Amino acid sequence: MIEVGLIGFGLAGRAFHAPVIRAVPGLHLAAILQRTGTEAAEEYPDVRIVRSLDELLSISEIRLIVIATPNETHYSFARQCLEAGRDVVVDKPFTTTLEEAVSLVQFAKDANRLLTVYQNRRYDGDFQAVRQLLEVGTLGRIVRFETSYDRFRPQLKPGAWREAARPGSGILFDIAPHLIDHALVLFGLPEAVTADVRAERENAAADDAFDITLHYSNGMRAVLRSSILAAAPRPRFVLFGTQASFVKQTFDPQEANLRRGFIPKDTAWGAEPEENWGVLTVPSRDLFERRRIPPANCDYRDYYSNVRDAILGRASLAVTPERALEVMRLLEFARASSKKRCTIPW
Repeated sequence: MIEVGLIGFGLAGRAFHAPVIRAVPGLHLAAILQRTGTEAAEEYPDVRIVRSLDELLSISEIRLIVIATPNETHYSFARQCLEAGRDVVVDKPFTTTLEEAVSLVQFAKDANRLLTVYQNRRYDGDFQAVRQLLEVGTLGRIVRFETSYDRFRPQLKPGAWREAARPGSGILFDIAPHLIDHALVLFGLPEAVTADVRAERENAAADDAFDITLHYSNGMRAVLRSSILAAAPRPRFVLFGTQASFVKQTFDPQEANLRRGFIPKDTAWGAEPEENWGVLTVPSRDLFERRRIPPANCDYRDYYSNVRDAILGRASLAVTPERALEVMRLLEFARASSKKRCTIPW
């Protein structure tokens, strides 16, 4: 059994980490660091609640520490946990700068500790369905890939750290790490990046929209988009290929279900009604054949199952620190491209 400590009990810790960790065999949520408040103790009365990092690190049985805190604290917490000889999962974004990320990866390598970033959306059923379509060549040569993550929240949220003018705030660091990771998993590294990162809401202190285009040497384009002013969200995935197209309109339901308090052992927590499945369109003579493609059989538990197996030497780490660095590098390229209004070569 791997003893796990969780730092942070905001939305990420409460909804996306604690219930998933508890649902994975071989992992035991031993302690939660919540500096103030009683929410963690009320929700998990059987888990030890600590008030400081020193207190958490004093629990010698804890081997894996999960960091689910505001973005600007990721580097400091991760560094201290690695120095204390723990394996570490950091919620996305990895850090707020590429320099910090490089430093952490090198330190973890020198210390022979596991270090990874929480890319749970690799285990969205619709993303894995897209991956499977590409692996078997159903769409032919891909010429365009689009992925969008839209919401509608026109009101600013006073006091919310993600909307404040501080390091790592804004939608670019909140959403783009997932979309970039998807593109890299499917297509590898691009040869150039063009981006527009902006604030669309009046008086917004942090960016709340972006368009990122990854340019590939074969002419393919991957377009990654997000807006917080999308009352009519764009399709989650669009792929154009030389043999077929695929469009998925709606989100994988796991995040919404976790926010509503469903726990991973609930059989319906990741279920998606057939009318929400993606549509594959294939030309057939003079007509077009359309059929629904079900999501792949996977969920967010698979992320932590892989971390468990990697710690125990049973599997290779799925989300490697090297891939986390590539995501950070592309985030910095996107910021530079938007600021300079130009395309940045890899």
